[in-house]
Amino acid sequence: MLDLLKKGPLTTGHLCEALPKIDRCTVMQHLKVLEKAGLVVVERRGRERWNHLDALPIQAVHERWIGPYAAYAASMLGALKKSVEQSEETHAAAETTNGDTKGT
Repeated sequence: MLDLLKKGPLTTGHLCEALPKIDRCTVMQHLKVLEKAGLVVVERRGRERWNHLDALPIQAVHERWIGPYAAYAASMLGALKKSVEQSEETHAAAETTNGDTKGT
């Protein structure tokens, strides 16, 4: 649902059409939960209910949790890469040294 709404606001009817495996009642229940969570803002235009994605809470979660964990993971992967490269260099140097002594 959020993926559909990130493209732009949709009426509840349009969401139901886009999600044919989910009945209208279930779509409305999901929208209610998303609205309570602050992820969807509802605008009523006559008989239509337009659902807008509010990405600010998602951005806040990203900044608070995902960003720092991603930075930590990136630093750990960088350290792992450096360690593997150093190990490969040490291994290659040892092979070169062992190979040179065998020929003499």
